[in-house]
Amino acid sequence: MEVDHIVRTMVEFGSKALILSRRVGSLYRRELKEGGKLKKKIEELEEDYDELKDKYDGATVELDDLKNCIIQEHINDFEKGLRQVAFFHQEVDITDSKFDVNNVVIDGKIVKEGESSPDEEEEKEAAEEAKEAGDAEEVAPDAAG
Repeated sequence: MEVDHIVRTMVEFGSKALILSRRVGSLYRRELKEGGKLKKKIEELEEDYDELKDKYDGATVELDDLKNCIIQEHINDFEKGLRQVAFFHQEVDITDSKFDVNNVVIDGKIVKEGESSPDEEEEKEAAEEAKEAGDAEEVAPDAAG
């Protein structure tokens, strides 16, 4: 019965393949006839693409200009603030190397902007000291033994 079932399945598969090949052939012939319509549609889409690309390029240039304007405004405002500090606090020299835009005040202390706060530094140092003390205790019993 299995052989009989396999033969039936193969015949059915062959029949479906024949039907599908005829359908594909007819679709192919129809596409060839309608090829002119597709070419026109492709040309229209290419024109639309070119228009959109030009708009995108223009928007990109405008965006870059706006970014540069924003950055320049920040620079101008920062320099304006420095001039006001110099005016109101004439005893402060704003050209001194102590004034670094990469520094920030945290917990009343000046630290580099990328570094952590002084409290975090103290916690790290305390943890390292505790670790070193623990390592020293482990070495001491070994030396005594």
